[in-house]
Amino acid sequence: MDLSLFITQDGMDKIQRRIQFLLSERPEVIKAVAVAREFGDLSENAEYKAAREKQRQIDGEIDHLRRRAAHLKVVDVSAFPKDKIRFGSICQTREESSGEETCYQVVGVDELNFYDREGIQPVSVLSPIGKALLGKESGEIALVKAPIGDRHLLIVAIL
Repeated sequence: MDLSLFITQDGMDKIQRRIQFLLSERPEVIKAVAVAREFGDLSENAEYKAAREKQRQIDGEIDHLRRRAAHLKVVDVSAFPKDKIRFGSICQTREESSGEETCYQVVGVDELNFYDREGIQPVSVLSPIGKALLGKESGEIALVKAPIGDRHLLIVAIL
């Protein structure tokens, strides 16, 4: 099962909103290109070059998001029981060495750039933390094999 293709409904909604925002911004950029073109010699026209670069950036992001969204599989996480950490689960953890508590949500790779929930740290389902959390129950310890060394996270609660 390719976990990189999963996304929550909230994540997909945010991608769609980003696409709509970019599409609404595009006409202004196209107008700026046309106005800058009227300034004359395009080889030395900084305004034209900047406007064209902005248009390429917007078009590229729209294309990337549309292609990626077409391949993603939306997972309805609301129906999942809260007995184990699954894709989309939110959990409260405590770092065994420091006692620091962190609230994580295991999300799809494509959601990380658009995540905005206050007080919850998103972790990719493919990241070392995400992989360690999957399948754990409250009271269990998730061993995170991270590049900086092993971390032990106690699952305090699954929310």
